[in-house]
Amino acid sequence: MNGGPSQRNETENNSHSGNGDQNVQEVVKTAHEELRELLRQRADIMKRIGTIKQTIVGLANLFGGSILSDDLLELVDRKTSGRQPGFTRACRMVLMEAVRPLGAREVCEQIQLKTPPVILHHKDPLASVTTVLNRLVEYGEAQTVVRENGRRAWRWVSTPDTRLADEENADEVSMPRDSSYL
Repeated sequence: MNGGPSQRNETENNSHSGNGDQNVQEVVKTAHEELRELLRQRADIMKRIGTIKQTIVGLANLFGGSILSDDLLELVDRKTSGRQPGFTRACRMVLMEAVRPLGAREVCEQIQLKTPPVILHHKDPLASVTTVLNRLVEYGEAQTVVRENGRRAWRWVSTPDTRLADEENADEVSMPRDSSYL
């Protein structure tokens, strides 16, 4: 039964799967490229949002929180609502308000001072903070630096291409986002 109908169907299926695989690969490649671009755009948008929030928070610190409407207070994560502010939000606020890079322990201490209930529910607050800080680096919202003593610290990224140009930060080294230290 060589060359019968079942063998022809098998041959036709093999030839179609070759074209199908190529088409599928093209679709996957296109989707992959689009996903990478969208993730890059999201990181840029998150950085810009952070810059604007940081500016608003700075102005509120200079001129008093009363200059901000309730809506704006909520947008910059400063309004005290009925619900508990999130742990990630608390980490963001600590970094945004910091004047220098902070270690995970320092972020924990600031959260404890500013919003103690947020940290109460965590079995290991230091590990939780470190996880969130590393996630903020992945999002492009924060940057990891190595202090002179070799320890990691995190700082808020206010613009997409923030570099350590300040003389006071000259003793810190920026770490790549895909570093094994993360």
